[in-house]
Amino acid sequence: MNDLTGKVVLVTGAARGIGAAISAACGAAGATVVGVDREHLPGGIVADLAEAGAPAQVMAEALSRVGQIDGLVNAAGITTRASFLDADTAGFDRMIAVNLRAPFFLMAQVIGHLRGRGAGGGIVNIQSMHVHCGAPDLAIYSAAKAGLQTLTKNAAHAHMADGIRVNGINLGWVATGTERALQDGKNGPGWLDAQAAAQPLGRLVSAEECAAQVVWMLSDASAPMSGVNLDLEQWIAGAPKAVP
Repeated sequence: MNDLTGKVVLVTGAARGIGAAISAACGAAGATVVGVDREHLPGGIVADLAEAGAPAQVMAEALSRVGQIDGLVNAAGITTRASFLDADTAGFDRMIAVNLRAPFFLMAQVIGHLRGRGAGGGIVNIQSMHVHCGAPDLAIYSAAKAGLQTLTKNAAHAHMADGIRVNGINLGWVATGTERALQDGKNGPGWLDAQAAAQPLGRLVSAEECAAQVVWMLSDASAPMSGVNLDLEQWIAGAPKAVP
């Protein structure tokens, strides 16, 4: 049963899109949710995860509010486009800071807290199907998410005996508000809907479908699973492309 009753879950990127859907689903499953975002979030913690000190700040503020953390979802991320031909060092550093460094040190904070309590817990990292290679204009993003996938396995291995389970979701194309604004702005109104209709399911994967998997991964229903990186998309990595 996907029950999170009595658990406190820290969710980054909680103000909108995938993070907001995860927060709602965790709350519906009985968890107390502490949301984190760089935007104002009613009842949440405001923090810019590009700042090196943000993970420690977030953890300290969360503990001062709720006393303990039982689960962490690293859903915050940026998708700034950059290829080998147009990337710059400032963009590279910010991408790595938000998408890789911040999740690492948030995991470190939560793992240290759980071990200090002698308690088990769960961590879910929202990754990307781009870990398998990535589009040319998402080179740095792909590398950061691939790094996070490796950290998911590393943390799972290192802390299995502590009862701390760490899993990841390699998320595919989702029609969030941010993605809609980006794609329709670049390709014209309705472009994303047309692309969605051409997918095998006739639609894109939803944020709510991702959130449902997160709740399952955090719940006792998925135990003892740890170190798993789940591909959540309509195409299979390594499979041949369909011939029209």
